[in-house]
Amino acid sequence: VQLQASGGGLAQPGGSLSLSCAASRRIFSFKVMGWYRQAPENQRQLVARVSASGSTYYADSVKGRFTISRDGAKNTVNLQMNSLKPEDTAVYYCHGFRGVDYWGQGTLVTVSS
Repeated sequence: VQLQASGGGLAQPGGSLSLSCAASRRIFSFKVMGWYRQAPENQRQLVARVSASGSTYYADSVKGRFTISRDGAKNTVNLQMNSLKPEDTAVYYCHGFRGVDYWGQGTLVTVSS
C-alpha cells in the first residue's frame, strides 16, 4: 500500500493551501485516513482524520479552518487549509490505517509573510 502526498508550499498568513493524498488501495478500505504534522523540534501530531464511516475529527488548533474530505473517484483524501497561521508551518504527513499503519512522504507547508 502506498500513500502519495502532494500539495503544500508557501502561503501568507490568512491564505489557503490544499493537500492531497492518493492511495494505491481504495480509500474506503482504510478504517481511518488522516493528516498529521510535525514542526521542527516537535512531535508528530494529528491534524484531522476521517473514518470509513465518514466521521471526522479535527485538532482544536485547526477546527473551523481546515476541512478533510474524501474523493472516491480519485481515491484521494484531501485537506483544505484556510486562514493559515504561521504556527501551521510544518511537514504534513498523510496516514492510513488498514490493519497496519501506512504513511505517505511528508510535504512541507510554510506560512510566512
